[in-house]
Amino acid sequence: MSTHRASVRYAKSLLLLAQEQKVVEQVKEDMQFFSKVLVENRSLAVMLKNPIIHASQKKAVLTALFGKRVQKLTMSAFNLIVAKNRENILDEIAIEFVKEYHVLKGIAMATVETPYKLDAKQKKEMEQLVMNITGKKAELEEKIDESLIGGFVLNIGDQQIDESVKNKLAKIQRALVA
Repeated sequence: MSTHRASVRYAKSLLLLAQEQKVVEQVKEDMQFFSKVLVENRSLAVMLKNPIIHASQKKAVLTALFGKRVQKLTMSAFNLIVAKNRENILDEIAIEFVKEYHVLKGIAMATVETPYKLDAKQKKEMEQLVMNITGKKAELEEKIDESLIGGFVLNIGDQQIDESVKNKLAKIQRALVA
């Protein structure tokens, strides 16, 4: 079984258990926290993927780091995944869990790139634009790219809306060259 399919299955199963135990929000926060820790601590990510390190050591590290910080269900899931020798896909499972959570809650993930930080009004306008396009509540990730000069680039799934000054200047340049 591919690691992607396995991670989706584990994520969906964990989401169902979280729903049954009414701890969906907490488990989602745990998974986001876990992903953040992996990004910030490369040695932990490498350790989890290392087949030479014994599962009991990996379990002990996960318990020490997350045992008192996450839901019991989340910790039980980590322990089960390590017991099944699938700890190498824990990062993927966390990402897939958050994706499944968004599907469950009807939330569209979008990324907006601007040359500056959006103020509250602009952010609300972007969220409304995403809602108009998808029909779902928007969760925005903001990125700053000063090379855009002005405007924005909005990514929703595989759809991109490029209203940046950089893009408009490039179009004018192509039109003049042609």
